[in-house]
Amino acid sequence: MAKDKTASVSAQDVKALREKTGAGMMDCKKALTENNGDMEKAVEWLRQKGIASAEKKAGRVAAEGLVDSYIHTGGRVGVLVEVNCETDFVARRDEFKSLVRDIAMQIAACPNVEYVTTDDVPKSFVEKEKGIEMGREDLGNKPDNIKEKIIQGRIDKRLKEISLMDQPYIKDQSIDVNELIKNAVAQLGENIKVRRFSRFTLGEGIEKEESNFADEVAAQMQK
Repeated sequence: MAKDKTASVSAQDVKALREKTGAGMMDCKKALTENNGDMEKAVEWLRQKGIASAEKKAGRVAAEGLVDSYIHTGGRVGVLVEVNCETDFVARRDEFKSLVRDIAMQIAACPNVEYVTTDDVPKSFVEKEKGIEMGREDLGNKPDNIKEKIIQGRIDKRLKEISLMDQPYIKDQSIDVNELIKNAVAQLGENIKVRRFSRFTLGEGIEKEESNFADEVAAQMQK
């Protein structure tokens, strides 16, 4: 009798699938849940998604690739991004070029994104966010253990908001950018990583002199 899809998946099964495929813990758990705990079907599910092969390639050196740019219509937002792969052969493929272009467009569409992954966020930023959350009034009467979980949950959410890899993909909201790249790894057969990016917004950081039209008119009338 097949396991109920809503039933919890054991940690032992998740570990076994992870060792078998090299996929991440959460991906393994999802694969088992989606396939009613069936190990073989879970392996097939991961392979179909390209996750198993992507995880195995994740440790390989990616030093080739492309630096590409995207300028949004009107020239008010521009992006430079470096995406790495393992060989120049893959870097020249249209599929890779299209991926890099899509990533640049993604960055242009996400003004809050500052880092490639949550691991890139400086500890000083995390500590500052923690201090802000600890001072919130809605946590005042809660037990310390509950307060800790709420604070950590809020910080995790905040970090994902500024991480490129955690953004829903603009062309397919059912996946995030991390999954988009894993799919490309499965298709192209090489490790692929977003190394760095810069986002430019016209006029950003310039102090603009704001004038009051009514005051200007009054001044002219007094002359």
